[in-house]
Amino acid sequence: MKSSYTLNSSSPINYKIAKNSKGIEYKYIENKNYQVIPIETGYIKVDESLDKIIKPSMEILEDGDYLLIAETPVAISQGRLVDEMDYNPGLSAKFLAIIWSKYIWGYILGPIFRIKKRTIKNLKKLPPEAKRHKELILQLYGWKHALKPASEAGIDLSNAPGTFVSLLPKNPEKVAKDIAKKIKERGNISSNVLIIDTDATYKRGNKYFTSLPIAIEGIDSDNGVFGYVLGQLFKNMGSTPLASSSKINVEKGIELANIAEDYQKSLATNMETIHSVTDVLGQNIDEVSVETLDSIIHTPAVIIRRIN
Repeated sequence: MKSSYTLNSSSPINYKIAKNSKGIEYKYIENKNYQVIPIETGYIKVDESLDKIIKPSMEILEDGDYLLIAETPVAISQGRLVDEMDYNPGLSAKFLAIIWSKYIWGYILGPIFRIKKRTIKNLKKLPPEAKRHKELILQLYGWKHALKPASEAGIDLSNAPGTFVSLLPKNPEKVAKDIAKKIKERGNISSNVLIIDTDATYKRGNKYFTSLPIAIEGIDSDNGVFGYVLGQLFKNMGSTPLASSSKINVEKGIELANIAEDYQKSLATNMETIHSVTDVLGQNIDEVSVETLDSIIHTPAVIIRRIN
């Protein structure tokens, strides 16, 4: 059975409809040998329980399923929001934003390393606010991450209100394990919970690495700009699993993270960058409020189930 469903999109997603072992109906799409089942919620706010994700997931989850959760709602629920207006840029931050990122990477290094055309375009039109952003990165993460031209240290600018940004979650492995434990205790369901980030993991020979400060075991992390530059010379494997509730093979973790990202990118409400915020919400990034963010449907998680 199929149904068309859209989130303010001119190209509806053609969902299939099924029932789980409890007789509960759910919608899904297929990707490779998996069902991808969206968990839709409102905007998850600061200090709000992740039960907003856990409860609807438990209605559909079955033993052996994977529950993949985006890093930003986890971070925001932990209160990991920082106001960039609290950071006054010094000379180093101004150099990094204007000279290094906008001009050297936007016009020279970006084309040389053949980074995404979208990234080059965004670097060339970096706003003045980027100087405050670089100051924040310098103070919290240092030069290693601040020298990365964009997506530094996994900080998310697009899903937070006003001039706030969200840092990566604190101890995401503990969060993943706690969620899996709750699901087991409340519903007697054995599932694997992953927290993922869209920033890339790269592969050199048999070695996996990322610029992000954290990743699952088997991915060399916290490489900052060095990982980013080296990554342009080797294979981009896609999204990065930051944490898993149980030990998982790196290849499997990346495969699942990419399937989840593919689904997110298909949504009309996907706000992957600050430049997509205006298209989705109809407001400039600095004008976005919690109420505006809560006015659209969010998909902070997906269930991925192997098709038998």
